[in-house]
Amino acid sequence: MKHQFAMRVGPVGFRIGSAWRAPVEQLAALYAGYPGADVPDFTVRLGPPSPLRRWLRPAVALAGDFTLPDTAPLPLAHALLAAEMGMNLQVALGHRRHLLLHAAAVERGGRAIVMTGESGAGKSTLATLLGARGWRFMGDEFVLLDPATGMIHAFPRLVSLKNRAIAAVAAALPDARFGPLLTGTPKGDIRHLVPDARAVAAMDDPAMPALLLFPRFGEAAAVRAVAAGEAFVRLTQASTNYVALGERGFDTLTRFARDVPKVAVDYPDGEAAIAQVEALWAAL
Repeated sequence: MKHQFAMRVGPVGFRIGSAWRAPVEQLAALYAGYPGADVPDFTVRLGPPSPLRRWLRPAVALAGDFTLPDTAPLPLAHALLAAEMGMNLQVALGHRRHLLLHAAAVERGGRAIVMTGESGAGKSTLATLLGARGWRFMGDEFVLLDPATGMIHAFPRLVSLKNRAIAAVAAALPDARFGPLLTGTPKGDIRHLVPDARAVAAMDDPAMPALLLFPRFGEAAAVRAVAAGEAFVRLTQASTNYVALGERGFDTLTRFARDVPKVAVDYPDGEAAIAQVEALWAAL
């Protein structure tokens, strides 16, 4: 790739190569506060699906150390989205040092809240809004659970905000840095939020998980305890490498589901969710 950029997010280093200059310049600007990666763990390549598509209706085909067959190319205007998807794909398919959970996490006082749920459950928005209230944002795509220590390691990549969440977060964080508004993506409107300086500076500091939340947005406010068996099954579905880790993954997930308090939270809006989280935290 003619244009390249390398950086580290938490314990994972990336090198992104592009046939075009603009995507690399966008990434360099948005990840300006992140450390470099002299020896990256993964490579992502952004190139045209055919030579003509570099110039004629330019499109980005996603490639890297790990790929999925038949992935549809994206317009060049969505190259930032392609790069983020590529980084997530490399971690999901290739990372083995930690048990991966598709989840968000925030930290306070060395202890973390882990939030997981289906797409649209609101975990990214909730983690971001909690970050605006003084919590340390640890990530919204992957939670990295250390099999040896049981601690959570941060992965504070750009936050991918979608549709109505864009305005809600912009109102809560008026001084935050955002990427360009990407319209017409497969998931609607997307805008990337740059995590605050505290999240980036502390991304090498792990935290002990103290609460596991299963949030669900758009419902009447409700809270219920979740049994360890139910949590275990739901977490196996949220992990991309649970099977690949074998016995180590089973033992790590079993301890996590057994030892960490587990609660399902329904909420109608962000303010209600924050109040519920603060009440649960105070009761620990």
